[in-house]
Amino acid sequence: MALGFFALALFLFLTLDSDVASSSTASASASAASSEGVEVQVTYGTVLKLMHEKTKFRLHSHDVPYGSGSGQQSVTGFPGVDDSNSYWIVRPQPGTNAKQGDAIKSGTIIRLQHMRTRKWLHSHLHASPISGNLEVSCFGGESDSDTGDYWRLSIEGNGKTWKQDQKIRLQHIDTGGYLHSHDKKYSRIAGGQQEVCGVREKRADNIWLAAEGVYLPVTESK
Repeated sequence: MALGFFALALFLFLTLDSDVASSSTASASASAASSEGVEVQVTYGTVLKLMHEKTKFRLHSHDVPYGSGSGQQSVTGFPGVDDSNSYWIVRPQPGTNAKQGDAIKSGTIIRLQHMRTRKWLHSHLHASPISGNLEVSCFGGESDSDTGDYWRLSIEGNGKTWKQDQKIRLQHIDTGGYLHSHDKKYSRIAGGQQEVCGVREKRADNIWLAAEGVYLPVTESK
């Protein structure tokens, strides 16, 4: 297990921004703590996989466009754990005082940046390919982000700040849709992967958990 965390930290050191990479050793230690029953906070700069609670698929993207709707980069649910295209970087809303290492409270607006392609988890009014709900895509780039990338974090239960393995919902600011998945699967371009979309009602299929990842430690207030 420790070797696996070290390998992930090394991978991130070679591929991520220097501000994230410089904290990789401490991050791996924070991730290891979760296996020992210690609560691990999700902070800005954390690189994680979001697991769909009901199906256990991971939120995933790749450089493959939708064949309908917006034609933007597709977002799916991926059945395996060991796929680097399922990593997302937790970023704050622009124009706030939030900084790397800050804990994230329920109700906060966040963005999720796809680690491989650097695009943002995005939604809009285009119809999703299988169910006809709100399409969820990846769009933009490092300096190209708009309100279509904004998601409000809602923690299920009594927690006040986001922690690993804690049930959450993400509600899209522009459309009101909750990040959603279900067992409806693609048969062609993303064969075996399941649809990710947005729906405006709270359902059991809206719930996600922060799973595998490199968790940056909380920055201590001075």
